[in-house]
Amino acid sequence: MMNRIGVFICHCGRNIAATVDVKSLVQEISKYPGVIHCEDYKYMCSDPGQNLIKEKIKEKNIEAVVIAACTPSLHSTTFRRAIGHVGLNPFLLEIANIREQCSWIHKDITDGTKKAGAIIRAGIEKVRLNESLMPSKFPVTKRAMVIGAGIAGIQASLDIANSGYEVVLVEKSPSIGGHMAQLSETFPTLDCSQCILTPKMVEAGHHKKIRLYTYSEIEEVSGTVGNFKVKIRKKSPSIHYDKCNGCADCVEVCPITLENEFDLGLSARKAIYRPFPQAIPNKFTIDRRSCVQCGLCIKVCEQGAIDYELRDEIIETEVGAIIIATGYELYPTEKFSEYGGGKYKDVVNGLQFERLLSASGPTQGEVRRPSDNKIPKRVAFISCVGSRDPEHHLPYCSKICCMYLLKHALLYKERVPDGEPIIFTIDIRTAGKGYEEFFIRAKENEHITYIRGKPGRIIKDGDGLVIWAEDMITQKPIKVHCDMAVLATAITPSAEVTELARRLNIHTDTAGFFSEAHPKLRPVESLVPGFFLAGCAQAPKDIPDTVAQASAAASKVLEMFSRGELQVEPFIASVDEELCAGCRLCVVSCPYDARVYDKEKGVVRVQESLCLGCGACIAACPSGATQQKNLNDQQLSRMVEVIIGC
Repeated sequence: MMNRIGVFICHCGRNIAATVDVKSLVQEISKYPGVIHCEDYKYMCSDPGQNLIKEKIKEKNIEAVVIAACTPSLHSTTFRRAIGHVGLNPFLLEIANIREQCSWIHKDITDGTKKAGAIIRAGIEKVRLNESLMPSKFPVTKRAMVIGAGIAGIQASLDIANSGYEVVLVEKSPSIGGHMAQLSETFPTLDCSQCILTPKMVEAGHHKKIRLYTYSEIEEVSGTVGNFKVKIRKKSPSIHYDKCNGCADCVEVCPITLENEFDLGLSARKAIYRPFPQAIPNKFTIDRRSCVQCGLCIKVCEQGAIDYELRDEIIETEVGAIIIATGYELYPTEKFSEYGGGKYKDVVNGLQFERLLSASGPTQGEVRRPSDNKIPKRVAFISCVGSRDPEHHLPYCSKICCMYLLKHALLYKERVPDGEPIIFTIDIRTAGKGYEEFFIRAKENEHITYIRGKPGRIIKDGDGLVIWAEDMITQKPIKVHCDMAVLATAITPSAEVTELARRLNIHTDTAGFFSEAHPKLRPVESLVPGFFLAGCAQAPKDIPDTVAQASAAASKVLEMFSRGELQVEPFIASVDEELCAGCRLCVVSCPYDARVYDKEKGVVRVQESLCLGCGACIAACPSGATQQKNLNDQQLSRMVEVIIGC
């Protein structure tokens, strides 16, 4: 038990000092049993502040330290390193969070000071019973997995593979490329999406260090950072890819016609198909849900590549890190009955309009109405459909809608010179390099009409549409006749995110996107070590931000691989074998497979390299044999007693 405790209280500028009387707190804590020194400083995390702590540890022979400051997630490493420099075990330190948990949520200085005192006293009681711990070390499997092969997944994979490490790239679709492959041009430069994407697709598809699994999904992930074991379900395409030469003879004879997902239902495909001409791998896949196994494709396939008997394959591999780049989907237009979503063929979403603009799309780049194939002479583009609407749909901004609607209007004007694009908007957000200039160009030079106001209703009028809205500038109702309407529906997480998050044991936010460890300081790391985030898996992003985050995630993986071994914090569970009854309730409750039953001794042991200290086993243990290091039942009881005043 530690009886020579030093307490250091930070002002954090005015963050803490504004609602906590730091000076009176120092006087109070100085008298607390076991505290031999208590001192305050304006910025304890600064070099002078750290030097102050180190000097007092040596001068007063301090055995343990409590620092009353901000959240430990920001500065625990800083202060552990500081006390370690003067020979004190880094884990004989506690940070009492009197900023986020106290000063920031109080206005009255009396209440704030009283609560801060309780938090500090609880920290003192905890550190009094802390053990001197040593971090665990274990080797790293220097192979990465990337889930999702859109531009984020491709970029991350190439960065890691070009650094000499193996990558397992898993994509649920038959081809890599993601949504970027569906685009016509990209803003603000209006360069061809396929032209800049295809070289990266080809490089990823043929890279010696990248093992590509398309038409595949993650079945199971076990283990922990540095040593994950993964099972991949490679769905059967009913075609031997090593034999298929992509000749397309099979497509010509297939009698089954279906909606083409790549063109979002604006064209048809056969039951045997290739998603798009530049697909990687350039092979065909049989949609087994729709195929009637008529055998016509088998007869015309000179390579003998088609095999209806092929079954799904489970592939097992080991990786050290996992990058999640699962992309996004668009909020369904069917949710907007007031706009005729899902009812009127000429009301489309942004990706559908991209396909109409694309040279590889259903109309070879000519803008034509889905209902009758006529060229629309007036097209309405409606922003924030489902975004920024907390009352009815989604509260967040989808970030890219303003710019891609502007791009659509420019490209439509290029394709239909006598056409009239009209953009309905709440406001315009141009937060990106060259975006404001792009907006000004459209507004001043391209004769695009902007109406500030969100439409209330779209109804059918003959073979056209009528949009009812209110002009927020004139504050008068308006009625606009048009031939088509393009809805900029919200960016949402991919459909499989919820199930994938469950399988990976990682967190998502309230919107369903994967949660980052810290929005500013750790934006590409998840809350679970070893998992990294890239692109729209984490939040809505444009292509530059997506590529930048993918490279950032790759750099974090490379940083991990550059070390010979990993060092993790020792706050893990332990088992008192004298108390353990061998009931094994903790084994089934552990989400990381870190518990094993020792048949010879009749007790459970902890695999330290797998334990993340989540505490599930502790809650399940009926005998109290399982405890978490430096957070045991005795420490928790003393902290609670101090806080409630016992």
